Amino acid sequence: MKLTGAAAARYFARPEPDRAGLLVFGSDAMRVALRRQEVVAALIGPAGEAEMRLTRIAAADLRKDHALLSDAIKAQGFFPGPRVALVEDAADGLAPVITAALSDWREGDAAVVVTAGSLTAKSALRALFEKHQNAYAIGIYDDPPSREEIEATLARAGLADVSRDAMVELVGLARDLDPGDFRQTVEKVALYKHGDPSPLTPAEVELCAPATIEAGLDDLLHATADARPDRIGSLVQRLSGQGVTPVSLCIAATRHFRVLHMAAADPGGAAAGIARARPPVIYKHRDAMQRQAQAWGLRRLEQALAILTDTDLTLRSSSRAPAMAVMERALLRLAMLGRAR
Repeated sequence: MKLTGAAAARYFARPEPDRAGLLVFGSDAMRVALRRQEVVAALIGPAGEAEMRLTRIAAADLRKDHALLSDAIKAQGFFPGPRVALVEDAADGLAPVITAALSDWREGDAAVVVTAGSLTAKSALRALFEKHQNAYAIGIYDDPPSREEIEATLARAGLADVSRDAMVELVGLARDLDPGDFRQTVEKVALYKHGDPSPLTPAEVELCAPATIEAGLDDLLHATADARPDRIGSLVQRLSGQGVTPVSLCIAATRHFRVLHMAAADPGGAAAGIARARPPVIYKHRDAMQRQAQAWGLRRLEQALAILTDTDLTLRSSSRAPAMAVMERALLRLAMLGRAR
């Protein structure tokens, strides 16, 4: 059977012990490994591996000896408790071997957990688990984690009291960081808050967060909106060296100025507009963006969006002009426009 979305997240946290097997697949090896680690720990418990209730089988070894999986499923260990037979880095060529092993599975046997890379919709391995009546297949994609997944990560780290603004910060980090980096950040925050019963604050999240490309991008956007043309050249050069494309810069700048435009047009004022923005503006940027919306005003923000729209069309056209130079010029024009009164 196939699991997706919230159902998949719930299964990873509390897998059903009477299921014969699970296939976890995806193009991002880190995301797959983290999910595999989570579900195996939930199945056999924290002492399971030390008690030899986990059998790891490399795909290359299983190709050489087809009996390895069946033997691991039926084997009885010295310690009582649920067992897992883990097949790592499987591919479609192993589908017949895994099919045979699952067909002999009986209640009380070890659960079969299989990991794989990217699999197409016609994959034999996917078809085996998706059509099996007592097994699951879960695809891991590059989408940002859901609110439910973030809350589960926080709960595992022991962070129960999280303020609304701190949660907004964490959601932003989950969107910007790789899954492994995000989990390490949450663990770092949990260590920082150990023994502190007060709610987690945005400042504490920021203190523990790693530097990211997005931080440099935020610096560039705020330098532009704060009318600081002297900073734009060096920031563009740094981001370009990190692999950020001109089109990505244009999209980010357009998103930033659209939020400012929406805030400036809000009947309740810039502060209300910033508070209503979706996705939410992270805590540390709210005051700055409120100030920017008030300083620019609706008319100049409309001019700024027109400049960015023209720039986007140029970047996506067949123009031979150096794309990053075109983008830098647009940001400089915006910064100078922000100085006009």
